Amino acid sequence: MTVPATEAHALDPRSLHERIAADLRDEIMSGDLPPGGNLPSTAQLKARFDASNATIQKALQLLKDEQLVIGRAGAAVTVREHRQRTMRPASYLAPAGPGEPYRWLTAASRHGSSARVTLLDVAETHPPSDVSAALNLTDGEPALLRRQLLTIDDEPAELVTSYYPLALARGTALTEKRRIKGGTPALLAELGFPPRRSVDRVSARVPTQDQHQALRLPGNLPVLHTLRVVHSDNDRPIEATVMAKAGHLYELEYEFTPE
Repeated sequence: MTVPATEAHALDPRSLHERIAADLRDEIMSGDLPPGGNLPSTAQLKARFDASNATIQKALQLLKDEQLVIGRAGAAVTVREHRQRTMRPASYLAPAGPGEPYRWLTAASRHGSSARVTLLDVAETHPPSDVSAALNLTDGEPALLRRQLLTIDDEPAELVTSYYPLALARGTALTEKRRIKGGTPALLAELGFPPRRSVDRVSARVPTQDQHQALRLPGNLPVLHTLRVVHSDNDRPIEATVMAKAGHLYELEYEFTPE
């Protein structure tokens, strides 16, 4: 049910076109407006939301800017194919086998997509407080940072910033500014620190300036922010990673079984 515009405005301070875009965005992400399907006509949207033609067009432009829909002159506005991607972290946490690519690349390619990892930076740095605590670092203790941008079909998918205790990283390929064949899980296993347990903390956040620029985000939509801490034998933390992806384009799927 659509709340009348005057009543909705009293409850929601956003402009009408932003509220209309929010409702349509939710219907796209839930599948009520499926990939490849047409959005309701402008006349139908005007009647549904009690809005002017100009307001409807502003709402549709937001969705176009977010790459959720495609609109061409004289044609219906359609939902873009394969816009909502479901990421399944458990499918690429294990180390890749000898000679195999990083499992994230393999998982993305299964859906017919072209995936790539670009290494942006490698440096010693003072990590954020939550990362320091996760790695059991003392106050002011530095860590090794590796920052990468993951792209799918040449579009930025995820900004990944990983931190490693210097005692573990020094003298290894982690400190080199080059990609690691098979990904860091494979290297850590080779170094005698096989990943045994991972803990994810997921939240929705307003993107930082770096995230907004790297992910080419429209407007001020939130990102899915994940802090993943990887533990090896004896529950030793060996890696803490901050991952950010566009909240309107991606969802995370976790599978659980009763303990």
